[in-house]
Amino acid sequence: MKQPILIIGFSLLAAILWSGCKHSQAEDSEKTTFVLSDTMLKNIRIDTAHMQPVMNELRLSGKVTPNGGKVLKVYPLVSGYVEDIKVQLGDYVKKGQVLAVIHSAEIADYEKQLAQAKSDRNVADKNLKVAQDLYDSRLSTEKDVVNAKGELQKSEAEINRLNDLFKIYRKGNGATYLVTAPISGYIIEKNINNNMEIRSDNSANIFTISELDDVWVMANVFETDIARIKEGYEAKVVTVSYPDEPFHGKIDKIYNFLDPATKTMQVRIAIDNKNMELKPEMFATVYVKYQDNDEKVAVPSAAVIFDNSKNYVLVFKDKFNIAVRQVEVAKTAGDITYLSSGLNADEKVISKNQLLIYDALKD
Repeated sequence: MKQPILIIGFSLLAAILWSGCKHSQAEDSEKTTFVLSDTMLKNIRIDTAHMQPVMNELRLSGKVTPNGGKVLKVYPLVSGYVEDIKVQLGDYVKKGQVLAVIHSAEIADYEKQLAQAKSDRNVADKNLKVAQDLYDSRLSTEKDVVNAKGELQKSEAEINRLNDLFKIYRKGNGATYLVTAPISGYIIEKNINNNMEIRSDNSANIFTISELDDVWVMANVFETDIARIKEGYEAKVVTVSYPDEPFHGKIDKIYNFLDPATKTMQVRIAIDNKNMELKPEMFATVYVKYQDNDEKVAVPSAAVIFDNSKNYVLVFKDKFNIAVRQVEVAKTAGDITYLSSGLNADEKVISKNQLLIYDALKD
């Protein structure tokens, strides 16, 4: 009788242990199952991995310069002494605005010539009247009248010439010459001071004016990178003043020669600058993207999680099926990361707020 009792006892013990194991497995399954809440689902971003040509990014150094087509240098047209400077470096000026007043002996001489020309015209006008009266009285010939008219026309031509000169030289009050702005823009260079002598043989400009509503960024390209650069490539420009506010433009000109001093080739990027944030001579870092012949699976860089020297993504099927997947990163270019393995095209990954989910799944 003892043997059957022992068999029944072992059977009951086994049943209890099996039941306990089953209960423990159910608890473990309950712990490891992760379901994404509807609230969290609204706060994540889901992107689809896809095959695309690998885009590389080239980093160049450069600086902001005025648009060369919108820069004018102002030269003095006469010699003299600087009497008054009306503007300073960095000022905005309008077309025709007076920049400086120069007291000039040349203007004084032209004024003297104009006064003489007006006196000559008065004399010529009187002589013509006298000649005409004498001719009417038959006391002179027609030739005398023609000569008198010629002298009057000559004096009037001299007056017109001098008046045109004053328009060109923009004469001020007295013997002064007005330096005016040929275009609207900013004073970006000033080479003039009060009481300074302006010589007729001086070939230097006294002001430089530039419109800055659009500017150029001149970037330097090393010889090793010349083959990677082409006109039309998109460029992102980052400055020290606005590190979190990149400016975007395109390479619109390649200068196909090397600077003998730096051994670099320059490229030009045109940038819209209506907000006047970019200033000439600002240092700029330029990021140029160019395309390789190779194709790889691409995901947003924000989707890649780096943990314990490895890279992971969260593969999303639905809110009940989210998996941690290790991937191999081939290259990162800005906001796009190219994968060499671990993920297939058309699979979906979480690229926003995924760290909270990753921590929950990892635990």
